[in-house]
Amino acid sequence: MIRRERGSAVVDYVLVMMILIPLVLGIVQLGLVLHVRNTLTAAASDAARAGAPLGASPQDARARAVDLVRTTLADRYADDITVSETTVAGAPAVRVRIRAEVPALGLFGPAVPLDVRGHAVKEVEP
Repeated sequence: MIRRERGSAVVDYVLVMMILIPLVLGIVQLGLVLHVRNTLTAAASDAARAGAPLGASPQDARARAVDLVRTTLADRYADDITVSETTVAGAPAVRVRIRAEVPALGLFGPAVPLDVRGHAVKEVEP
């Protein structure tokens, strides 16, 4: 009986690894996408706050967003950043929108589109 099961550990190992490796790589990729999304959201919010004080312009907010994204991630994520003035609950505000794509399979493959926004109420003179 022991002779018949000889070498079955190799087959079991291969079968388990065929399931385990894609599962682990999928979890790592999900972590990468969430990291990029959270970093872009934080950059958009911080950039909106940079464009909200008295005397600040939308160009100040965009420059802050580009600086944050390029410093924390990569230059390619800072290609599509738009800043606009809007209203939030009737108050003037600054909105920063960052659109980027994260490769779904590590560095290759189809991309996952991300669209994040940050808002800040603009200061006005009394």
